[in-house]
Amino acid sequence: MKFVDSAKFIIKAGKGGDGAVSFLHELYVDNGGPNGGDGGNGGSVIFKADEGKHSLLDLKLQKIYASEDGEKGGIKNMHGAAGEDKIVKVPVGTVLIDKKTGEILADLDSGDKEVIVAKGGKGGKGNARFANSRNKAPTIFEAGELGEQFEVIAELKVLADVGFVGLPNAGKSTLLRAISNSKPEVADYAFTTLNPQLGVAKDPNGKTFVVADLPGLIEGASLGKGLGHQFLKHIERCRVICHVIDFSGNYGQEDIIKNYEMIRKELIEYNLNLDKRPEIIVANKMDLDEAKLYAIDENIEKYFKDKNIIRVSGLKKENIQELLLAISKELETAKYIPLWEMGEKVATDVKVYTLDEEQEDIQVINKGNGRWEIAGETIFKLYQKTPIYTQDNLLLFNEKMKKLGVYNLLRESGAQKGDTVKIFDYELEWLD
Repeated sequence: MKFVDSAKFIIKAGKGGDGAVSFLHELYVDNGGPNGGDGGNGGSVIFKADEGKHSLLDLKLQKIYASEDGEKGGIKNMHGAAGEDKIVKVPVGTVLIDKKTGEILADLDSGDKEVIVAKGGKGGKGNARFANSRNKAPTIFEAGELGEQFEVIAELKVLADVGFVGLPNAGKSTLLRAISNSKPEVADYAFTTLNPQLGVAKDPNGKTFVVADLPGLIEGASLGKGLGHQFLKHIERCRVICHVIDFSGNYGQEDIIKNYEMIRKELIEYNLNLDKRPEIIVANKMDLDEAKLYAIDENIEKYFKDKNIIRVSGLKKENIQELLLAISKELETAKYIPLWEMGEKVATDVKVYTLDEEQEDIQVINKGNGRWEIAGETIFKLYQKTPIYTQDNLLLFNEKMKKLGVYNLLRESGAQKGDTVKIFDYELEWLD
């Protein structure tokens, strides 16, 4: 199957059902009381990690995932049915990101994990809920709340304990074959590995772990050059990084230290927290004479002296057991912590200032010629929840607007009696 590791689509939870306006109508019963039922809750969009899936191809082909709306309330205090949830199955290792804000909506990092990503709207109350001693026959009702909606970027990141990183032709795929049951393609040209390859390795003590051979890096990868971000996103999952270096200097340039630092720079520039991952340096191709000469070079020996370095030959399978033991030792203490959770904590008593002041939520806009418009998220929620189809709802809507300070804002802005005030789809006359 084609490996698809990113997809964009829209998810839309169901709207809550509207509450009903109804009164008791029975033979020989005059002026029956209100009995309008509540609307049902809208269905949610739920994502579930499925170990049987290995690609985001399905998500790439479908553009919208929507759950059902809740049903409207009925007469005789009958509640509307809840909308059915939409369950979307994705591969283990899928991360869902809000395209608008960049916020992580869900990290499906284990089998059968379920996350409600878009919550359905709450059903509205029927008029039976609003009866009281002063108003025994209310025509007040609530509309159902809108369900959450997101434009989502889904990314599939490999779930591996150990990630092999390094320049193209560093010998990562050969090394993976040497330590595991994986059989990745191996050839003498750059970018043999275009997709992550996984293998299960076992150390001499019988402990097993998953190793990923990740596509080769080049300078500028953190800016998206070459395989760029397509590679770097996968290293986020690995608890230990094995930096594989071709110690024969067979890169087209022979500065081993420079190449090592270049890869480190790309990892850190992609995400500073990658620097906190445990690292093992794997000096590969030590069967070659050139590598043996570089290994005793005074500058190289001094540079790597205090680093965790293992010298191996993936082709000849030399010193593989030592490498496996070194990896296993690091994994004993290395825990998987998502990179977005590794940042520094901000003190709770520190106020954070931004350059741009937040715009007031409630906006009174003078359109000229005695015409005004009210906008803002708070007003929209009130407008959506309190439809002014009935006289009671109109009075309730006006009372809530007054409490929010909208009337004062209109007065301060210069609204005059007889002016027209537009609130989304409705135009009302200002009578103050």
